[in-house]
Amino acid sequence: MKNVTDSFLSLGHWPSAGSFGVNTDILATNPINLSVVIGVLIFFGKGVLSDLLDNRKQRILNTIRNSEDLREGAVEQLEKARARLRKVELEADQYRVNEYAAIEREKLALINSIYTTLEQQENNNKETLRFEQQRAINQVQQWVLQQALQGALGTLNSCLNHELHLRTISVNIGILGTMKKITD
Repeated sequence: MKNVTDSFLSLGHWPSAGSFGVNTDILATNPINLSVVIGVLIFFGKGVLSDLLDNRKQRILNTIRNSEDLREGAVEQLEKARARLRKVELEADQYRVNEYAAIEREKLALINSIYTTLEQQENNNKETLRFEQQRAINQVQQWVLQQALQGALGTLNSCLNHELHLRTISVNIGILGTMKKITD
């Protein structure tokens, strides 16, 4: 007794609408296969991706905290500089007649230096944060792409074997023969 599927496929017979059959049209089933693969990737990859993003978020938050600590250190330096400025102003009152201009230049240089240092520190913190965010985004994109490709290759390798390939070729040859008879 012949296998029903083999005789069905070798004759090039297609089931009528409403009946159950095997669809060997690879182009028609690819969107279905892709949607299944993407659904499986989303379902199983969501947790891993979420963990990666949470870890990355923690690193970024730690970087921000470190930046805040550095900022607090800069504020302390600013307070020390202000205390020093008050001291310089007292000395300026004592030496007003002889050294007033020199003390004012030192005061302005000190303030400009501190503000420049603070601006540079803040710019460095912002640049570091932007760099870390872009790096995290790039890593996640690379990981998602790699996982999708591995999943797709795994699915293709598990679904395609030599027998299925030969049967598909045989069915397609039968279809072409039937179409040639119809056109003649």
